[in-house]
Amino acid sequence: MTTPLVTLQKPKDISLDEIEAELSKIWLDQEGGKVVPAAVRASTFSMVLYEPEEFQQLLAILGFYQGAIDGTHGGETKIAVQEAQKSYDLRVTGRIDPKTLARLRQEVEKLPPEKRTYSNADQRGFGISDAMTSQNPCRVITLCPTLGEDKGVTAQVSAYCPIQSASGSKLVCCEYISLRGTKTALERVSYLVRNLIIQELPKFVWWKATPNPEQDLFQSLAKSCNCIVVDSSYFSDAESELLKMQAQLEAETFVADLNWHRLSPWQELTAAAFDAPERRSALLEMDQISVDYEKGNSAQAFLYLGWIASRLEWKPVDYKETGGDYDLKHVTFEGANGRKVEAELAAIPTADWGEILGDLVGIRLTSTNEEADCCTILCSETTGCMRMEAGGGAQSCRTEQVSALSDQRAEALMSQQLQRWGRDNLYEESLAITAKILNIKKA
Repeated sequence: MTTPLVTLQKPKDISLDEIEAELSKIWLDQEGGKVVPAAVRASTFSMVLYEPEEFQQLLAILGFYQGAIDGTHGGETKIAVQEAQKSYDLRVTGRIDPKTLARLRQEVEKLPPEKRTYSNADQRGFGISDAMTSQNPCRVITLCPTLGEDKGVTAQVSAYCPIQSASGSKLVCCEYISLRGTKTALERVSYLVRNLIIQELPKFVWWKATPNPEQDLFQSLAKSCNCIVVDSSYFSDAESELLKMQAQLEAETFVADLNWHRLSPWQELTAAAFDAPERRSALLEMDQISVDYEKGNSAQAFLYLGWIASRLEWKPVDYKETGGDYDLKHVTFEGANGRKVEAELAAIPTADWGEILGDLVGIRLTSTNEEADCCTILCSETTGCMRMEAGGGAQSCRTEQVSALSDQRAEALMSQQLQRWGRDNLYEESLAITAKILNIKKA
């Protein structure tokens, strides 16, 4: 049952007192003299959602996109990206990659200042309601950076009550506070954001952008929350930004990566392949691993490699990039028994692009010892196993097709994250190994 309570849509100059006053008005038990069911206010968590959606604004300013700035990577947005990529002679994928984003920024910079704005409806922050707040009375504070001239920060306050309790006497409601302004303006009001967070509840920050620990707003929010949530599929430079996430963990900031959860089907099938007692001993013989991933973002590939290395106690000792059509990366490990282990990561140009940039395509685990029974091939059910099987000896390999999570969208994964917000030791151990690999490259 959907029971709207009241929504205040009128933008207003930012003021903590005014925001609190409007929230108080919303939660009155009288509406037009008619009694309404008592509402359960924010009592489960507070979330700050940093949602720049810069690319939608850039596309709109350049005339490719006419929809609302809503953070939804739907059909209209995909078509707009494709049209922009065609216009600027970029690879047509329908997804924002670093080259496409850089070109859009360049084209907007060529425009006069008065042309760098977009006035269509800004609905950022409201798309998360059904995915994660439908049965959790909470407070969501959305920060919406805008392009163009700094005209201060405006606020939009509303309440959303999608659920009526089983007894019918109470509404389960969420408070939404959206703050809009340029990045500079939002930096100025970071103190206000901290004051709007309900201190007595678990506090999350969902940073839907490339993390920037040097940014004052990022630092302020990281210190104010119990958990900062990122999605490494958004990272423009996954390798350097995974290192930033490791630095946050070392600084005792609790970090969760939604992209990590997308690896679970691959991890589960890898583990299942070696469940049989006769194959368990073969793990020590494994000394070759190939990981194929969709070109554009290497985060999943590195996190998977960090995961299996942490489980098998492999120590990274060398890292080289040989490039080529597949942007090949080679990592050398020393195994627990002193055995040399070679890993290869290959970025595969894929015609059928999925929702997530950098999804795993295939994995091959094998040994130079021809007597070892450890050869295992895992491949995405959407791309098949052809490339992995082309390596020879596939007839003696165990082959499995991996079905992706039924819903890989960040909003759905965030809903799950809210249910298990304690520290994830497995993720942290895997990221630590990944950081060691990437630091070899830096050295």
